[in-house]
Amino acid sequence: MTDRNLVDLIKPLVIEDGFLDTSITNIRLMRSEKSFPRMPLIYSPGLTIIVQGRKIGYLGDREIHYNSGHYLVQTLPLPFECETFASKEEPLFGVSINIDPALLSELVSDTSESDLKLSVPYFPMSSVAMSPDMEEAVKRLIRALHDPKTAKTMGQSRVREVIFEALQSPQGDALRALVVNQGRFSQIVHSLKQLQLQLDQEVRIEQLAESANMSVSSFHHHFKAIVGSSPLQYLKRLRLLKAQMLLNQGHLNVGQIALVVGYKSIHQFSRDYKRYFGAPPTKDKQREEVAV
Repeated sequence: MTDRNLVDLIKPLVIEDGFLDTSITNIRLMRSEKSFPRMPLIYSPGLTIIVQGRKIGYLGDREIHYNSGHYLVQTLPLPFECETFASKEEPLFGVSINIDPALLSELVSDTSESDLKLSVPYFPMSSVAMSPDMEEAVKRLIRALHDPKTAKTMGQSRVREVIFEALQSPQGDALRALVVNQGRFSQIVHSLKQLQLQLDQEVRIEQLAESANMSVSSFHHHFKAIVGSSPLQYLKRLRLLKAQMLLNQGHLNVGQIALVVGYKSIHQFSRDYKRYFGAPPTKDKQREEVAV
């Protein structure tokens, strides 16, 4: 159910479609009058709070519905597909919060009462119903954006409050697992960080498994259970999404981009790109960022 108070608060701040950077670090507002079909993209770890409108994320065989009154908890930088529903009469409004690892670590240290439940499967992307306390924290954050002095003085405190409430949610342990070095989830998080740093390099699964203190078969099993794809599938999607970002920036040609993201063959890169995005890299158009 749409919260009209939240809509009324955010509406004057973002009058054009797209993402709007704000005066508070790591906070962006979003708006869209258009629906977007299912398309591949990637989110950074953070919270996506939908104030009005709705989205569906597709990760492996999971469908993640997040609409008004819900927020998405994204703990890992995973390629997935997203479908957006909005209209001119009822635009999509939302708040995107990138999670600062230092702040998260500080909050986890202050609030953790016991070890993580290692037997519980943590989902890297989940929709959570907004609690009354989270709703009030989001309202205070958006109100701060209406006044530059409040945003400058209290902005980070308001962000801290929202992340604190997220830690109290059913997905709180998934956030804690990002900074608490326990269990398979944490080991896979470390592997994903390695893959992000090795986009332009040849990757050996044996080395990743050894670094995660797992056998190759165990590593494949836990990686797919958490990420929704095999390590090599994840790496390919990550490379292609990075390539799309570089292509849209317009500073490099297709051949240069292929090398930057780890392809030795431009023809193979073009084939994979067209298969994933539906158009070759020379013809692909920049996607509306609000579809992210």
